[in-house]
Amino acid sequence: MKPLSQINVIPFIDVMLVLLAVVLTTATFVAQGKIPVSLPGASQAEPLPTGPALEITIDSAGQLYLAEQAVDLDLLAEALTGLGADRQLMLRVDEAAAFRHFVAVVDLLKARGLENVSIVTRREAG
Repeated sequence: MKPLSQINVIPFIDVMLVLLAVVLTTATFVAQGKIPVSLPGASQAEPLPTGPALEITIDSAGQLYLAEQAVDLDLLAEALTGLGADRQLMLRVDEAAAFRHFVAVVDLLKARGLENVSIVTRREAG
């Protein structure tokens, strides 16, 4: 019987390439957030305020998310009822979403007296 003097590294390389693909795929979701939204650009965008903020997202299909949980307008209204007027809110809206969804959320925020809202955009060279 011939002694095994070399280690076959091909399976090890295969596993490492699969792990690399998983890490790179996951990293793009972490960088964008869990809900993929194509943000509109603005040349006069300012940095987002620091500190904890409640995030409201509208995707391209008009689906509402509150803190990454899918909700409808009525559930969003219930969730926002107990918030104080000074609570920081971040509104992320996909550029392909119908404007009526944006208006409905802003109207709801205004009705609840929540005016500390940042609209998230991506910075364009300008």
